[in-house]
Amino acid sequence: MRGGPQRGLMIQAIAAAALTMDVITDRYLTSGGAASPEAVNKYLSGLGDLPSRESDRLADTVNDLGRKSPALPVPYLKEDTAGDSPEQSRRSLGASGAFLLSDSEQEQARIDAVTRTNLLDTPPEERFDRITHTAQRHFEVSTAIVTLIDDKRQFLKSGIGPVEQNMPRARSFCNTTIRTPSPLIVRDTFHDEHFRWNPLVLGEPFIRFYAGYPLRSPDGWIIGTLCVIDQHARTFSDADEHPLRRLAKITEHELAA
Repeated sequence: MRGGPQRGLMIQAIAAAALTMDVITDRYLTSGGAASPEAVNKYLSGLGDLPSRESDRLADTVNDLGRKSPALPVPYLKEDTAGDSPEQSRRSLGASGAFLLSDSEQEQARIDAVTRTNLLDTPPEERFDRITHTAQRHFEVSTAIVTLIDDKRQFLKSGIGPVEQNMPRARSFCNTTIRTPSPLIVRDTFHDEHFRWNPLVLGEPFIRFYAGYPLRSPDGWIIGTLCVIDQHARTFSDADEHPLRRLAKITEHELAA
């Protein structure tokens, strides 16, 4: 396909400026673009071409919308030189290029990032146990865990307290945590509509409090969680989130080591 480098730079600029496809296509059409929104989407996804005039107009649109992006300016097609394929370009962006992937592609990319840690089914390690011990002591809870979540299960890389190893992903609280970019805080499961009927609340280990922080791979995919859990409801303030975040960042560093 033509325009590989131009397209790749465009994708990088879009991700860096956090632009959405709707914003891009609306501005492109307003500025006189002749290609349909579907054609623009296919072009950016590497599934189709645009005439050089239209790809250059799209480059102008991205340059205009993302003026502060460090990836700019996107060149015109005649200034294009050889480079990565569009598929390589969008995948090299990691999670920042998720808007170009389907839901199934995003999940596969996330699972690939889990696999790249080379930590699934490995024995406990002191460097992770140190983190869970610190979290347990600081928050005065029964349980602290570091998890990796693949397509079917929750693998405990470190765990203190009554938590099942290789729990089916669909049953775990952490399966909800990895679907959100921010921490999941459940101060009292008995009063939470999403979790009050969860088997882990009604039965062993009788979870009443849960605070989970999503863990990201170096390229931004959420691959697991750092969690503290207890059998008693409790408060959790903004001040409590800071040490949990700090420990999560330490965990991410160890996952990437």
